[in-house]
Amino acid sequence: MRLLMTIAAGLALSVAGLAQDQKTQIKKVPAQATSPASGVEMFRAYCAACHGLDAKGTGPAASALKMAPANLTLLMKKNNGKSPILAVQNMIQGDNSPAAHGSRDMPMRGDIFRAVCASKAVVDIRIRNLRDYIESLQEK
Repeated sequence: MRLLMTIAAGLALSVAGLAQDQKTQIKKVPAQATSPASGVEMFRAYCAACHGLDAKGTGPAASALKMAPANLTLLMKKNNGKSPILAVQNMIQGDNSPAAHGSRDMPMRGDIFRAVCASKAVVDIRIRNLRDYIESLQEK
């Protein structure tokens, strides 16, 4: 009986370990097409999994990342009340990858936008509209 209990306990711990490993994995899926005109739609499709629908860094995939995603509503506050619009644009384009991202946990959306449409004008519109939406989320 004691042997049976030990085996059952070991099995339960193994299953719990597997469940925990599965919980922290991020399922990668192909990027879905969105309207280049809608910053909201692009944010929901490309950013909310990590940053959350509220942009506060609490998306469903956030716990699986090496570093917590940024609270995108505090960018202006953390920049002395000034809009860091160029830094946001550079981050989206992939021109600026902070050390915290190390191996680029955050997908650079410029690469995805270029893959979806080769037109530089459309890519620029996408980046601008996503950047402007993120700017609109700033706490005052």
